[in-house]
Amino acid sequence: MTAAAKKDRLARFSVSLPESLLDELDAMVQSRGYASRSQAVAALARDGLIENAARLGTESVAGTISLVYDHTTKGLQTRLAEIQHRHYLLVVSSMHVHLEHHNYMEVLLVQGKASDLQTLANELTTCRGVRTGKLNLTATTIPPLL
Repeated sequence: MTAAAKKDRLARFSVSLPESLLDELDAMVQSRGYASRSQAVAALARDGLIENAARLGTESVAGTISLVYDHTTKGLQTRLAEIQHRHYLLVVSSMHVHLEHHNYMEVLLVQGKASDLQTLANELTTCRGVRTGKLNLTATTIPPLL
């Protein structure tokens, strides 16, 4: 059997959960609009596998880094730009918007080895003046531009 054919086949397995956790899973299925528990568990498994790849650093993935920061922090925007320039092969695009008061939100579209993206996210989110930061990964990469 080919790898492609194996990918498309469904496999059944049994999972035992405490009733309280099953109740929470059912609530998530309902609130997010999943068609079934199986669909929700598959989505959770995919997310877990992506996170595992990030820890191992073996997969090339795409994702976003979201930052909220105080733009009045002296030298912060220059520092964030320097970090992005140093990692220019990972940063596909970025956008920032003005929020209330002194806050900006910046979202970077990134692609590369999961461990490299985690390193980039860590560098950005630990800068003085960054209030929050989060790396979100997907399972696939962005097709190359022609």
